[in-house]
Amino acid sequence: MKAIVQQGYGSPERVFTLDDIALPEVGADDVLVRMRATSVNTPDWAAAVGLPYILRLQSGLRTPKTPVRGSDIAGIVEAVGTNVTDLRPGDEVFGSTWDPAGSTPAGTFAEYTVAPANRLIVKPAGLSFEAAAASVMSGITALTAICDVGEAGPGKRVLINGASGGVGSCAVQLAKALDAQVTGVCSSRNIEFVQSLGADHVIDYTQQDFTRGPERYDVILDNVLNHPPTVSARVLAPGGTLIPNSIGEARGVLGSMPRIGRALLMARWGSTDVRTVTCVPDRDNLRALASLLDSGDMTVIIEKTYGLGDAAAAVAHMLSHRARGKIVITM
Repeated sequence: MKAIVQQGYGSPERVFTLDDIALPEVGADDVLVRMRATSVNTPDWAAAVGLPYILRLQSGLRTPKTPVRGSDIAGIVEAVGTNVTDLRPGDEVFGSTWDPAGSTPAGTFAEYTVAPANRLIVKPAGLSFEAAAASVMSGITALTAICDVGEAGPGKRVLINGASGGVGSCAVQLAKALDAQVTGVCSSRNIEFVQSLGADHVIDYTQQDFTRGPERYDVILDNVLNHPPTVSARVLAPGGTLIPNSIGEARGVLGSMPRIGRALLMARWGSTDVRTVTCVPDRDNLRALASLLDSGDMTVIIEKTYGLGDAAAAVAHMLSHRARGKIVITM
């Protein structure tokens, strides 16, 4: 099968090649999927460039142990393992290979991938493969942050830093669907876009620093981490929750991990309610996501679609940190 294989670390155009590799093995609890679409997420560009360096201790020091990037799945079941009884060849499915524990055996920048059956569900008939693929990691992360961790609801004041990106664009819509008062932070060129998602207020970070404003927020979802957590926490209302959700610019040895560490220490000392989010692509979360997409409470915004052979350009687009919504790769 054709797949994008990563050789070493560096710019995607330099380290990605389109190669022929063997089909992944299908375990007893697994499903082999003929891919129709996938999307680019932060872990993909971070793994491509190999930053922050500390991540290489897990992924491989000189070359990645898992050379095929990608985790979001949208495609057609090709074969199932002996223990799989609720999916069959021909089913249109979506889900993920992502393992929150850090073990992702197969990537999705390929014509075929394999995933545990419990990380896949049948795709809603009205949902395109592209939208399904684009929704998984960003949608579940936003769902967890806004609904489960932030407990957004009527009257709650929610600020989303990085409101125009994949997670941010989903989070704005979810918070508004829950009748929260939403403030989005983005660049000048994305103001109208974030307003179109339903944000009540938009802060242009090139003109205004949200941490210096008079407003206070019950929930801050920080997808950028361009401020120290102690600074962002200054605009939390009493009892408010700070949710750091980024590896930032992924520079140097540790990237923004020290900032996340300081945020968690703030929580431990009892000064601020700080909670992190983890994308768990289990069937409960996938069904909740499918329901939101089916009802129209959340729409996946796709800025651009690339073919498999242009996956390097797709990841480079994401790496520019200027993507509006999601970047999709089709097969």
